[in-house]
Amino acid sequence: MSSQANDPRQPSTAKPYKTPPVAPQDLPIDYSGFIAVIFGVFGAMFRYKVCSWLAIIFSAQSLANMRNMENDLKQISMAMMFGIMGLMTNYLGVGPRGSKKT
Repeated sequence: MSSQANDPRQPSTAKPYKTPPVAPQDLPIDYSGFIAVIFGVFGAMFRYKVCSWLAIIFSAQSLANMRNMENDLKQISMAMMFGIMGLMTNYLGVGPRGSKKT
């Protein structure tokens, strides 16, 4: 084992690491928000309940990991609205009509 006297590092010159600032347009894409929009559109257009629920879940995940307030909030709110609209059309909308037999 080496002793403190033989240690070549100088603790007085050590500085904590500071992350460089990153512009909002240079941030990586928010995949969970993008997937939430895709599932929301599929749930609303094709009336898939699972896609609407997945849109709500992915938009909540994207909301929890939000980096850029302005852009991410627009995308998350759009995905959430598509998910809610899909759930409303699935659960509260008119179902398939049966044929009347006389």
